[in-house]
Amino acid sequence: MTNNHTLIEKYFPQLTEKQKQQFAQLGELYAHWNAQINLISRTDMDNLYEKHILHSLGIAKVVNFKDFTEILDVGTGGGFPGIPLAIMFPHCQFHLVDSIGKKIKVVNEVANALGLENVKAEQIRAEQIDGEYDFIVSRAVTRLLPFYGWVKGKVNINNYNKLKNGILYLKGGDMKEELKELGKKTRTFELSDYFEEEFFETKMVVHVPMS
Repeated sequence: MTNNHTLIEKYFPQLTEKQKQQFAQLGELYAHWNAQINLISRTDMDNLYEKHILHSLGIAKVVNFKDFTEILDVGTGGGFPGIPLAIMFPHCQFHLVDSIGKKIKVVNEVANALGLENVKAEQIRAEQIDGEYDFIVSRAVTRLLPFYGWVKGKVNINNYNKLKNGILYLKGGDMKEELKELGKKTRTFELSDYFEEEFFETKMVVHVPMS
């Protein structure tokens, strides 16, 4: 099992040299910051590229964001899925938010070390954000229904990507009950269709169109 940046290149062979270098740097950067702030459990740190970076990039398999797309990452933690997506889509704008200041400090440090000029990180609660975005991404910070409540009204109505503007939610396990509770039109993309690692067997991206 490869747990380094070559895992990313396996699934995204079109990366530029700069992107390859940025993905390669993530391992070192997160090892450094995790030792100080403990964002990710030790076992997960050993599988950083699979369980965090490649998982985040599941969204990039579902939609190839066009240049100038604006994306809000709610509850980004240490920068997932926002940082890997910002590397993948350098001409899109990413706003990464979390209510915990020390996590945002790490996001800023990582973005600066990588030279990511398309990332803005902010300590703020989702409900307090002003502004509209094309997509709102997140890695399962809560059930979909309350999440929808936090972010509705923050999606702009002008669609120009292949997927309609809305939420792209990385989630695992059985989603039937949660999707029923949400009661909205959704589309589910199984990550096992894109990635062969066992970790992705129960993982998916849920798209909730909101425009």
